[in-house]
Amino acid sequence: MKTIIEPFKIKTVEPIKPTTKEERQKILKKAHYNLFNVSAEDVLIDLLTDSGTSAMSAKQWAGLLDGDEAYAGSRSFFRFENTIRKITGFKHIIPTHQGRASERIIFSVVADKESMIPNNTHFDTTRANIEYTGAKAFDMVIKEGTEPETIHPFKGNMDIKKLEQFLKEYAPARVPLAMITVTNNSNGGQPVSMENIKETKALCKKYNTPLFIDACRFAENAYFIKMREKGYSDKTALQIAQEMFSYADGATMSLKKDAFANIGGFLALNDDDTAEKARNLLILTEGFVTYGGLAGRDLEAIAIGLEEILNEDYLKYRIRTIEYFAEKLVKIGIPILQPAGGHAIYINAAKFLSHIPKAEFPGHTLACALYEEGGVRSCEIGSVMFAENAKMELVRLAIPRRVYTQSHIDYTIEVLEEIYRKKEALRGMKITWQPKALRHFTAHFSYV
Repeated sequence: MKTIIEPFKIKTVEPIKPTTKEERQKILKKAHYNLFNVSAEDVLIDLLTDSGTSAMSAKQWAGLLDGDEAYAGSRSFFRFENTIRKITGFKHIIPTHQGRASERIIFSVVADKESMIPNNTHFDTTRANIEYTGAKAFDMVIKEGTEPETIHPFKGNMDIKKLEQFLKEYAPARVPLAMITVTNNSNGGQPVSMENIKETKALCKKYNTPLFIDACRFAENAYFIKMREKGYSDKTALQIAQEMFSYADGATMSLKKDAFANIGGFLALNDDDTAEKARNLLILTEGFVTYGGLAGRDLEAIAIGLEEILNEDYLKYRIRTIEYFAEKLVKIGIPILQPAGGHAIYINAAKFLSHIPKAEFPGHTLACALYEEGGVRSCEIGSVMFAENAKMELVRLAIPRRVYTQSHIDYTIEVLEEIYRKKEALRGMKITWQPKALRHFTAHFSYV
């Protein structure tokens, strides 16, 4: 059949509350035009993030009841550990309460003010945790990855030539590790090819630099490799994921993405000395080494979710959902980052609102318009989030896993079409207050 249906049944529902446009205008003003300040109760369709917003399965909910809450050595930890080791192959599996805790721990252990960390594209918390140690973060995505409308099967790839120049000059003395993010979230959820991961590993090995994978959406990346890379069509998503991790020396992961979990993360690695230092810091700030800030029930649900995420019927549906969304927007004429990534639609706000200059934050303007017009919450990925490091002005509509149906997507498309029709009337925005770091979370705005 041509129609790809949701490979699951809905057994529990949560009501959502419609609001009027006038109500939403007041809500936005009260929130200082920052969508992170808007109460979830006042959001009709929440596409702010796919992190921690997934719907858990019946087996995961059952797992919550079966979770072992022992402080040390719970059986739920060992299930968690064994599941992650089966997928990644790493020797040391260290649980954390979420991905940014894993980032903080590893960079606190290996980095200092002299350190320099390359990546295809650092996400916001990764960059912030690097810079908090005094180190510097560098993005090295391929040229095609910075061109929204260029079609390339693996736009998330690391620029190998740039990386080699960088490592040749600074490694290993000033490069404690290199990273590669799969899929490349800040770059439109674009996948990274197996060939590129292998080439990145070969360079890191040549210059005696460990390679870590930011694995938040490893399963989606594995399925893209299966679909698009020669030699992988007959391999399972699990086999592809295992090969991806085999080229790395460690990984960080927010389990709030490709594990269908509402909380959780891990740091995984092979080096004994680094693992010992990481566990010492974990005990100090997160919890004992067999729970790392997580309840036993969470460890249990995560282990189940990591098995479910590699189901290829689900992955086929997941990728097709984003493709469907993208095809409809392109037909209308709305400029998006192409081809569609694995977890979100990224609107090219600079082109969508070409009359609004970069200094007036076209992405944030569009995100506010989406909420005002239809109660849809999204996230700016541009000059507000990354300041001078922003390569594109994007608005991300991240689709929570197993939460929304095609009707919700169709409604969002209608909202965007209405905004597109009257886009020239939109005004730019300015920041009226901001914190010292990660300003997009709490900054205040007003219209110019």
